[in-house]
Amino acid sequence: MDIIQNKTRTVFPFTAIVGQEEMKLALILNVIDPKIGGVMIMGDRGTGKSTTIRAIADLLPEIEVVSEDMFNSHVSDYDLMSDSIKQKIANSSSLSTEFIKVPMVDLPLGATEDRLCGTIDIEKALNEGIKTFEPGLLAKANRGILYVDEVNLLDDHLVDILLDSAASGWNTVEREGISVRHPARFVLVGSGNPEEGELRPQLLDRFGMHAEIRTVKDPSLRVKIVEQRTKFDQDPYSCLKEFEDEQKKLKARIILAQQYLHNVVIDYDLKVKISQICGILDVDGLRGDIVTNRAAKAFAAYQNKDEVDIGDIKQVITLCLRHRLRKDPLDTIDSGMKVSQVVNEVLC
Repeated sequence: MDIIQNKTRTVFPFTAIVGQEEMKLALILNVIDPKIGGVMIMGDRGTGKSTTIRAIADLLPEIEVVSEDMFNSHVSDYDLMSDSIKQKIANSSSLSTEFIKVPMVDLPLGATEDRLCGTIDIEKALNEGIKTFEPGLLAKANRGILYVDEVNLLDDHLVDILLDSAASGWNTVEREGISVRHPARFVLVGSGNPEEGELRPQLLDRFGMHAEIRTVKDPSLRVKIVEQRTKFDQDPYSCLKEFEDEQKKLKARIILAQQYLHNVVIDYDLKVKISQICGILDVDGLRGDIVTNRAAKAFAAYQNKDEVDIGDIKQVITLCLRHRLRKDPLDTIDSGMKVSQVVNEVLC
């Protein structure tokens, strides 16, 4: 990571962030395996949600894309390739490639459906017979991270579109009988403050993980956070230089985990235990089981292990299940605590 020459933009280093381990782990696991389904981060104002999300995007290795392609198409993976690139390959056309930073796309609260999905120029299509597509944010986010701050304040129909695209990996735009389809594989990250309203349960369930963060209470830790941020604001380049080795180590560890993920196995008995926990907690559907299995394998790969053990499951299962529990107004304990209690009983 060349931090001296690239002085156009500085991002607070991920390894310099103090505390908030749950949020950092959820982001790392989603980067290792995007099929986990993204992460919803709920917490108090000023707890570093946006800073951490931008930091993980800056940490990731560059990706190879087809040059001058508006969808960041992969040069060989058909699932990450636009139809126009597939056509070029079918015609044996040569493709030039380039390396770019992992796209980090922000979805503003006031965004329209056209801004999100893209638009088709109907006039040009009818008059000239040319299918012209103006890509939206979903196209720009392909193979990257799509971040929605205050997702609980976003229009429900936009959240539906986001979650559908994140789940299927494709975005389809149809106008007046003309259709355009393109890949939209991204890690969906939402953040919000619970004081400003909750996300509908059926939408919340579509996020793979749910991290809850709280304001740090320990005075010495608060001082450390303030000093770290002050140091970065005063001289960002020396701060980046200080954490350069740690950033490189973490980047290498993530790349290794991504490559090793398909080798990781999970024992049948442990799969049964995961499903047993979901059953006891009365989790609707099977998303909880699927996501927990994927997250446990991603965590094992991150630990450089080839088999999931009980410790791996305990580390990730609360993140995967806490937002899937049915809300009971008479409950006196937090949903995360409820998950932990059942996990400790079943995985003893």
